[in-house]
Amino acid sequence: MRNNGLLTKKFDKLLIANRGEIAMRILRAAHELGLDTVAVYSDADRYAPHVRYAKEAYHIGPSPARESYLVIDKLLDVAKKSGAEAIHPGYGFLAERAEFAQACVDAGIVFVGPSADAIRTMGDKQRARETVMAANVPVVPGVAPGTDEELVAAGNEIGFPLLVKATAGGGGKGMRPVYAATELPDAIAAARREAQAAFGDGTVYLEKMIVEGRHIEIQLMADSHGNTIYLGERECSLQRRHQKLIEESPSFVVDEDLRRRMGAVAVAAAQAVNYVNAGTIEFLVDKDKHFYFLEMNTRLQVEHPVTELVTGVDIVQEMLRVARGRKLRITQEEVKMKGWAIECRINAEDPYNNYMPSTGTITTSRLPTGPGVRVDTGVFPGYEVTPYYDSMISKLICFGETRGEAALRMRRALAEYRIMGVKTNIPFHQHMMDSHRFLTGQFDTKFVEERFSMSDREVMDELEAAILATLAAHQRGQQASQIVAPGMRDTSNWKYLGRWERLRR
Repeated sequence: MRNNGLLTKKFDKLLIANRGEIAMRILRAAHELGLDTVAVYSDADRYAPHVRYAKEAYHIGPSPARESYLVIDKLLDVAKKSGAEAIHPGYGFLAERAEFAQACVDAGIVFVGPSADAIRTMGDKQRARETVMAANVPVVPGVAPGTDEELVAAGNEIGFPLLVKATAGGGGKGMRPVYAATELPDAIAAARREAQAAFGDGTVYLEKMIVEGRHIEIQLMADSHGNTIYLGERECSLQRRHQKLIEESPSFVVDEDLRRRMGAVAVAAAQAVNYVNAGTIEFLVDKDKHFYFLEMNTRLQVEHPVTELVTGVDIVQEMLRVARGRKLRITQEEVKMKGWAIECRINAEDPYNNYMPSTGTITTSRLPTGPGVRVDTGVFPGYEVTPYYDSMISKLICFGETRGEAALRMRRALAEYRIMGVKTNIPFHQHMMDSHRFLTGQFDTKFVEERFSMSDREVMDELEAAILATLAAHQRGQQASQIVAPGMRDTSNWKYLGRWERLRR
């Protein structure tokens, strides 16, 4: 069935055009649905877990992604040879390339994702802004692309601070913060160069910088029968160089009314481009809880597990069902968020040396287990971490009935996690889980870069110790009033009890 350039039909064999933990995640979902699976691999991934886990595996070239995972013709050739009727792109690589989605459709292969037109429209940030504005979606004040001279003049009019942003791509590439007029010409030139190198398109525009903003995103699912729903929100403010490090669901600052309003706006944005399958609308939320559209990610997000845990919806399986032409299995009224989930991205990098990437062979990998702990990974002892791909080697996700329980489980899981042979950012996450600012939700998108340091590890004072003691007692079924904070005889008037109440939401 073709719908606005989208091909949906029943299929029994799926090719996963990706690698690492996301390839394993998709393979597992496909196997549970009874689908045959096909993996692809480069030289560097010859012994990777996804190669062994799939029913079939095909070599597609040398280690560099531009010679293997990014070559559309090679992937389509494997699909033809193997008889795969559908391709799931995962995230990264070709996941948001409109030409790949269109090539699949032209070859009669189901692309597990939105149409090429939707990817093209929402992948161009300026075009996306114009499209959602027509649907009455609030956007951050900005200036359309133009010449360097036009952008400088416009920037002086809207004022500082502001951001220079590439219209194509993502991940912080082609983006420069500007705090004064004298910085703007150089920032525009640098952003153009980086965008051209990364995306082959040096077009940039200006956007007002939201100070003390939170990065909140809404997970969407839509089918080809006209149904679009949102699965709550994710808090993604803890990031460095615009790369997310820790995500959680729900968000500490989003109440039911704000969630409903953001969800309705996200659905309207998706419907404006006839969106089908999984997608995410990213918003900036200011300190007064005004929210603004940032961009749409037309793919599965890295951080999707936290949403799965609090809603009970298997997003990857739902993507596959939608691609087979089926209706969503759940309505908006049936979406219920229960509990709290936190995800830490475990990267092969050195947090004590400016987060420099770490390569080498993993000699030991001992994963944490126990109640409420999930690890999505694609590595094993003997696995070689190479410089060819992203440094993320796993995702550690912890679930609890409350935010406090999820945080405590994350602390325990991080302490259990053992990876040897390469350096990882596990110490960074342990540091963050000890931070009273994290525990009490006092952070924004600039927190990691401007107010957090591995060289200045916080010493937990009596108040933080009391908060954690109260959290632990809560898990044992005790009442908060039974815990006496150090130096305090009576907790009934504990002036920080409000912080605990927020923490245990």
